[in-house]
Amino acid sequence: MRYRLDVVSPTVLDAVQYAGGWIYDRVMAGWDVCVLVDRHEDVRPLEILGAQTLELESVLESWEQRPHPQTVAVAADLFGRDDRVRRGVLGALEQGATEVTLWGGSVPSELNSSVESVEHRLSAAARAFKAQALKAAVDASADTIERTESFCSGTMVSVAADLVPAS
Repeated sequence: MRYRLDVVSPTVLDAVQYAGGWIYDRVMAGWDVCVLVDRHEDVRPLEILGAQTLELESVLESWEQRPHPQTVAVAADLFGRDDRVRRGVLGALEQGATEVTLWGGSVPSELNSSVESVEHRLSAAARAFKAQALKAAVDASADTIERTESFCSGTMVSVAADLVPAS
């Protein structure tokens, strides 16, 4: 059985900026990583990271029927503006078997007691591939790749040791 990470992002650039190194490292660790984004976007930056892509809207329409991944990562602003994403995140946290990770923006108040700050230290390869993915996404800041990516995460059981409490 392979582990699966679903990344729910408003844009390709957002996924690459906030979670690109983590996506790459999970792919290299043997995970199936699928990024859910708008169908009209150029997904080449995500392909550079090794991720598969699916069209966000069609997946959200059938979210309940989709097999649960071991980890779901969501842009915090999507949690706040799309009720389907919100219900999916809250449901995953209630079940406790899925690691739920959010990035960007502030943590919604209803999640404050359910999540904690964590970070992922990027491998050297992840930093290099993230830089190339950012360049493909036309991001001028691609020359400066931080060594860590920061998230808020909540789960009863962690399936990976790559996210550690932020100090």
